[in-house]
Amino acid sequence: MNIIQNQSLKNYNTFGIDTNAQQFVSVNSISELKDILSNNKEIFILGGGSNMLLTQDISTLVVHINLKGREIVEENDDFAIIKAQAGENWHEFVLWCIDQNFGGIENLSLIPGNVGTTPIQNIGAYGVEIKDTMFSCEALNKKTLAIETFTNAQCKFEYRESVFKNELKDQYIITSVNFKLSKRNHNVSTTYGAIETELLHQNIKNPSLKDVSNAVIAIRQSKLPDPKELGNSGSFFKNPIVSNEIYEKAKALHPEMPHYVVSETHVKVPAGWLIEQAGFKGKRFGDAGVHKNQALVLVNYGTATGAEIVALSQNIQQTILEQFGIAIEAEVNII
Repeated sequence: MNIIQNQSLKNYNTFGIDTNAQQFVSVNSISELKDILSNNKEIFILGGGSNMLLTQDISTLVVHINLKGREIVEENDDFAIIKAQAGENWHEFVLWCIDQNFGGIENLSLIPGNVGTTPIQNIGAYGVEIKDTMFSCEALNKKTLAIETFTNAQCKFEYRESVFKNELKDQYIITSVNFKLSKRNHNVSTTYGAIETELLHQNIKNPSLKDVSNAVIAIRQSKLPDPKELGNSGSFFKNPIVSNEIYEKAKALHPEMPHYVVSETHVKVPAGWLIEQAGFKGKRFGDAGVHKNQALVLVNYGTATGAEIVALSQNIQQTILEQFGIAIEAEVNII
């Protein structure tokens, strides 16, 4: 292992924020990871850098998880259990599964980041979440250095939440994830968002896994900037889930407000709609801004600092609270 001094992290986070790691190392095996943990009390774990906003230099050792590999570990006529190592690129893994005719994650195409972070955030898009297909995951206990297995239920998945963001935060490093995917009779999900419209536009009536993936990719590319071209971390904010009382109070002032029922007592309101109504869509504040096509996405036009993007996000949050009485939370981890 080669520990690098004063490594720029600009190419290791999708926002393209130019901060430095005082020390940086990329690990390619479990044994290397254990060795690092054995000799360093404080470390900073870095995966694909897709769900984080760096606001400062990192003084502790930055450990880049670069574990690679994917394999079929179990299968029958109907399903296959696929193991992917934490350092695998998520979108490339999705496309590989589709090429093998393994179904269930095609709606999650083109989401930036690596496999290892997907259970932490319970990533989701177009009506599908990781919890729908994740069978289990393996994680390294940072104290005992033992590899432990977590079932789907043990991950305690909720909307953009898991046990790894709450009671087990910073206690484990996910090393691999196992997905249970269909081999036949695929239950493709096309009713959420603009997928059906896109399929109709392509004159596709009985979509394959690849068709759904291509539709999702086309929709995402039309709305979301490529992090390689314009720094961003995808959706910066969670869609707020509010009580019926709060929603009705806001709707009385804004009758056109959309919502999705999540329970008898709560509804989900699209944060992008709130941000757009508040006038932020497409606005630029120096090199920090709100994307012109998707108000949920904050962007770095080139030299924005993490602090400048945080300031913009706080301005948005305060404005939404004042105008609608609804609090919106960051989905991105602010470091």
